[in-house]
Amino acid sequence: MGSDGEDWIKKRRFMKQIVEHLKKYLYFILPLFIAFGILTCFEVLFSNANNTSGIISILYKLSNDFWTVAVILCLLSPIYLLLCLFSEKIRTVVLLLLLSLFVVGQFALVKYFMTTLINLGADILGYSFDDIFLTVSASEGISFVYFLPFLIFPIIFIASFLLVKKYLASKTNSYIAVALVVVFGAISLVSQQTKEQENQNKLYFFVSDIVKLKIEKKQLGALNFSDRKDYPLLKPSEEIADVLSPFFHINTSKKPNIVILMVEGLGTEFVGDHSYAGFTPYLDSMISKSLFWENFVSNTGRTFGIAPSLLASLPLGEKGFLEEEKTASHISLLSVLKNNGYTTSYYSGDAASFDKKINFLEYNGVDYLVDQDSYGADYQKTASNEGGFSWGYPDAEIYRKMLNTLGAKKEPRLDVLMTLSNHEPFAFPNKENYLSKVDSILSNNSNLKISSEAVLENKDIYATLLYTDTSLKNFMKAYEKRPDFQNTIFLITGDHRLIPINQKDKLCRFHVPLYIYSPMLKKTAKFKSVSSHWDVTPSLLSFLMNNYNLNKIEAVPWMSTGLDTVRAFRNTHQIPMMRYKGSINDFLYKDYLLSDGALYQVKENFGIYKIKNDSIVKEAKAALTKFKILNRYVTQEDRIFPESLNIYRVLKEEIPKEKLAIIKKEVGNMTYDAIFFVARDSAFAKRYEKARLLCDYILNEFPNYADVRTLKGRTYAWEGLYDEAEESFLTVIKRTPFYEDSYGALVDLYWWSNQDEKSIPLFQTAIQRKLKNPELVVKMAKVYQRLKKVDKSISLLDSIIQIYPDSTAYKTLKNTLK
Repeated sequence: MGSDGEDWIKKRRFMKQIVEHLKKYLYFILPLFIAFGILTCFEVLFSNANNTSGIISILYKLSNDFWTVAVILCLLSPIYLLLCLFSEKIRTVVLLLLLSLFVVGQFALVKYFMTTLINLGADILGYSFDDIFLTVSASEGISFVYFLPFLIFPIIFIASFLLVKKYLASKTNSYIAVALVVVFGAISLVSQQTKEQENQNKLYFFVSDIVKLKIEKKQLGALNFSDRKDYPLLKPSEEIADVLSPFFHINTSKKPNIVILMVEGLGTEFVGDHSYAGFTPYLDSMISKSLFWENFVSNTGRTFGIAPSLLASLPLGEKGFLEEEKTASHISLLSVLKNNGYTTSYYSGDAASFDKKINFLEYNGVDYLVDQDSYGADYQKTASNEGGFSWGYPDAEIYRKMLNTLGAKKEPRLDVLMTLSNHEPFAFPNKENYLSKVDSILSNNSNLKISSEAVLENKDIYATLLYTDTSLKNFMKAYEKRPDFQNTIFLITGDHRLIPINQKDKLCRFHVPLYIYSPMLKKTAKFKSVSSHWDVTPSLLSFLMNNYNLNKIEAVPWMSTGLDTVRAFRNTHQIPMMRYKGSINDFLYKDYLLSDGALYQVKENFGIYKIKNDSIVKEAKAALTKFKILNRYVTQEDRIFPESLNIYRVLKEEIPKEKLAIIKKEVGNMTYDAIFFVARDSAFAKRYEKARLLCDYILNEFPNYADVRTLKGRTYAWEGLYDEAEESFLTVIKRTPFYEDSYGALVDLYWWSNQDEKSIPLFQTAIQRKLKNPELVVKMAKVYQRLKKVDKSISLLDSIIQIYPDSTAYKTLKNTLK
């Protein structure tokens, strides 16, 4: 036989081997599909999502599961063929392990959906690891039981593979694979429902959504703005009509106090006569006493967007305005009112650093910032879950903190408060009492539009709604007793709609109420016209500028033109909505909603139904694209408000570019906690400049990181720069008044710099704040000794010895004083 014949035989033998390998590869299709199918059934059976179509819904999901399995195996086929160079046992084990990771990923995404009722996609790119961990920890405790399903489902997949391999002949397995292709191919061709987001495979959506965002980002990034120097958002302030004046009694000689209450998870569906109403009686009663917008929307689907949208009418940015690497020059309700004599405050029960709220607040010069580090022993923190996590202080405590501190603040005031409790894990004090109240409502209220079964499935959530509503009621009742109540305007809105309760459509996630309530109102009204968070600051400032002695702003950079006070249903705004920290796929345009490329008609009651209208789709897509280009230009190129006109901003200490480049090169992808340890090691090695530079890098991101700012102060103290050290320590105490280490550090500083007298009022402040740090007491005993006030030294040591009677160190120190 010639060489050509031999080559032909070799090629044929090689092709035959490839075919045999691929036949064995087909054995992975059915097991992986079984694992995904079981996960789909698990999701449908145990989630709160609306699966009214039952078997049909499962069929659509299974169809997408199958095609996802097919895509995964196609993508992995080159790897499998490379593994064919090794033994069958090795390639089987490697592939089983690899595919098990896909099963784990699918389960994690199903679990996320079951908690939030939305598919996880590109939003994951907008959160740091710390933020993700906090959010997951809030939903449920991290324990062995939590991780158990992550083992069970891969085991199901591997067991399925072993059974299929053992009991199905190669030919039978191939026939089954072909049959599945035919069946699910037909379903995909016949029904468009398989393309709906709620029916998509979770892994497919996750990957495709990220890819789509990356493509869009690349397209927008390719735009050349080098020839543009304009500020497209700037408009004469006169263009913002004063629509609120007709509703108010106005005393032009006295500026009103403004209180803005941003209520976590407050969606319109839970108030008035809407779908899930019946558990917010106080908010229901406020509708008839207020200016009430029932067709009102948030500009983002999570909390990250409410502050910049509501308080500054700012663009959305790439992943939320607060996530922009460099803050574009802007103005806000906070900064403008502060410039006009208002005392500005922000109250919350969580960490102000979460979602970078603190950076926005400090840029706008907030006078008083109260977050979870500002509460003392007199306040009760929300109990930790099984994993030891607590978001912070519950609503009633936040309101109490606000009421307890208002008296010391000069009027007029702008007070902004963000509540917390109406969020996973739905924990708050005296919860059993509110769970009983839910039972009472179910027994006595025959007008509920939701079934008792549906309420009982989410009983803790409805109990939380009652708690949220009651806390607000008690706050307002207490405020009514204040002398400044008669001259105060209250605004109440939600940050987004409560997530874990089933969402009827794609619009309800953003559907939140807006109340404007005040004793100054001369008439109330209920509006069906559409407005958004973007419209609040323009209208409120226009009202104040028009009626009170405020410094006029010639031009304003608002994203919208103000609240619509027409009572009939209409939408004169174009409102893009960022569902999560990622791409913008939801857009209110006229009386239509464009969502993920599909068009919906918006009804007067804010329900939606899908329609087909190619010309409107084309218009809406063009308008949305125009916004995305504008959004990128003004945020990335710093073209919101000219820096030359911005007399309102608070300048942040900028790190020189060359030093910033050095830092970024050194720290790489390290977490900020890890960078802190590098800074600390540098400080211990007496490389103080480097330590402070790293501290500044962290503080630019987390201004309230007390350990970091204290370390920075200590480096100054160790270097003998006592004035700079004192400023750092006092800043820590101002920002985090219950952080004990800063008091000890400052006492050390006064000791080293022979300023012991300054330690006495500092120590008294610590006592008033009920700080019980034995090291601080010992340091003060030594201070009193040096000041020749031995009796006070002995008294302090006696108080410590009573608590620690077995401590020889404290007794020895006391004996040296006698």
